[in-house]
This record gives sequence, C-alpha cells and structure tokens, in this order.
Amino acid sequence: MTDAWSNFFIAQCGASAALLGLLFVSVSLNLSRILSFPQLPGRALLAMMLLLTILIVALLMLIPGQPVVANSIEVLACGLLIGAAGIAAKMRDLGRSAADQRYYSIQDAAILAIAVIPYLVAGALLLSGAASALYWLAAAMILSIVKSMMDAWVLLIEINR
Repeated sequence: MTDAWSNFFIAQCGASAALLGLLFVSVSLNLSRILSFPQLPGRALLAMMLLLTILIVALLMLIPGQPVVANSIEVLACGLLIGAAGIAAKMRDLGRSAADQRYYSIQDAAILAIAVIPYLVAGALLLSGAASALYWLAAAMILSIVKSMMDAWVLLIEINR
C-alpha cells in the first residue's frame, strides 16, 4: 500500500529534518528571549516534536516489507505520544497564563489538536485497511508542518515586537 507513497514520505523526511534543524538553530540563537516568556519554551518544544514526529513516521513508513498492522501501530503510537506531550504542555501553559492570555493558549491547543488528530485517524484507518488512511496521514504531516511554522513565527518574530 505504501509503495505509491514512498516519494511523499521521502520528501517528508527531507523537509521535516531540514525544518527541524533550522528551528533548533533559531531557538538556540534566541534562547534567552524565548526563556523570558513562560509559555514559549513549551511551544518551542512542541514545534520541534511535531517536526520530529513527521520525520519518525515518514521513516517508519519507508521501512520495506513491514506489515500494515505494524505501520498502523507505529502511526497510532506516534500520534498518541505527540498528543500526550501536547496536552501536558498546554495544561502547563494554561496554568502559567495570565487571564488575558488564556484565549491564545486555548486557541493554540485547538490548532495543535487539528494537527495531531489526523495521526490517530490515519492509524485507526490503516488498522482497518481503509484506502483513505494514507491521505489522513498526509494531512497530519502537512498540518503538523503548518502548526510548527506558526510556532516558529511566534518564537522568532513575534517575541521581538
């Protein structure tokens, strides 16, 4: 099932690895400024974790000869891990947020959920053998890149305004 998708997964590996490296360097260069805002270290970590999730899932999908059940369990596990990390980070952020900032934390959590839930749907659909599973996985990866870039924008541009 994944042979037709191998070019997509190869592209995702390259793109996510490059973006992860750039984000890591950018965060390193702006670390003191990022640390001065209570919610931003968690946001930086989640942005990196989303890109790492794309990289890991794409690499796992490229392993030749894997049964579909193994792929589905891997996708579900990665989705659950990034989801749990996101929930933990957002709960911590809500506790640290001033009342006027809680709206933005909830909004950010909703956008994160939109990026993470398709991993879970893709994993479940892979397990059931549905043909649409890889389209859900593609959506998860693309939405994860969008969310990571939104976070990168906040980490690198908005904090300097």
